[in-house]
Amino acid sequence: MSTDNEFNQQISASQSTGSTDDDEISLIDLFAVLWHRKWLIITITVLAMIAVVVFSIISLVLPAEKSPLPNTYTPKALMLINDSSSSGGSLSSMLSSSGLGSLASLAGVSVPGGSTYSALAVFLSTTNTFLDTIVDKFDLITRWEIEKEVRANSRKQLKEVLKAEFDEETGVLSLSFTDTDPAFAQEVVNFATDYMEQRFLNMGLDKTKREKDNLEINIQNTYDAIVDLQKQTTNLEHSVSSRNPTSVPSIMLELSKLQLELEAQEQIYKQLKAQYELVKIQMASETPVFQILERAEIPDQKSGPSRGMLCIIVTFAAGFFSVFLAFLLNAIDNIKQDPEAMAKLQTKKHK
Repeated sequence: MSTDNEFNQQISASQSTGSTDDDEISLIDLFAVLWHRKWLIITITVLAMIAVVVFSIISLVLPAEKSPLPNTYTPKALMLINDSSSSGGSLSSMLSSSGLGSLASLAGVSVPGGSTYSALAVFLSTTNTFLDTIVDKFDLITRWEIEKEVRANSRKQLKEVLKAEFDEETGVLSLSFTDTDPAFAQEVVNFATDYMEQRFLNMGLDKTKREKDNLEINIQNTYDAIVDLQKQTTNLEHSVSSRNPTSVPSIMLELSKLQLELEAQEQIYKQLKAQYELVKIQMASETPVFQILERAEIPDQKSGPSRGMLCIIVTFAAGFFSVFLAFLLNAIDNIKQDPEAMAKLQTKKHK
């Protein structure tokens, strides 16, 4: 205690010197306080450093379900969004007809630079329909043990780990999901990617692709009709010889009708195939509105947490706290050595 009194007396004496050396004296006083409390500062900093290192090691050794700071993994899928094929008017009308335009305005979503397919893709990733589909598909309510306001809280928690980001320079949309299980995270990302692709397809934004799909359906239907007519024609031809001669004219009439229908279906089939080939050529020269470039893979490297950075931050924070504590203790000692200050405190205490 006598050492502290002598130290405070030295500080007071140094502060009573000439005003011309105020700056130099204040720096010396600050350094003197730090030097006097050096063991306090060193002890707190070292203890904090050891504690955070031990905590990091324990969190790394324990399994993910028991670790206080488990490793997380973030697989990512990449999609190409072709904004060049969109126009503000056509996309706005498409959004209005699909009902998404009113939802976007109600949600307060503004599209920079007008309506674009990339902005639509990012918006779709935040819609309740999109989020609820993923929550229900993977039973995230049970997985995350959500008990209160399950629908709202599950959407909120999913938004924190499911991210959709668009790069304007490359036109690439990335969709990622963060979880402690890398295989589960990859499954969620790929499902979300397929679901978003299907949403774009159902909205009919890519007219060329929609035309190609319709042609494929019509071609298959026409082909099935041709095969069926050929079977009916063959059956009638075989039945001519086994039937009563009086029924042959009616069979021949029916056979001629089938042949005419068969020829018509064959002509339709040829025209559809020609249109299909032209559409394929057109698609080869165009970039589709939504195209999956790279599906998510199971990551073998963690995305977080950075335990090294955590150790550095905690150590520096402990150092700053110990310095603040040293000045605080020194201020308290100075107050105790000041008779006027102690008298005021005693007066307030009695009051």
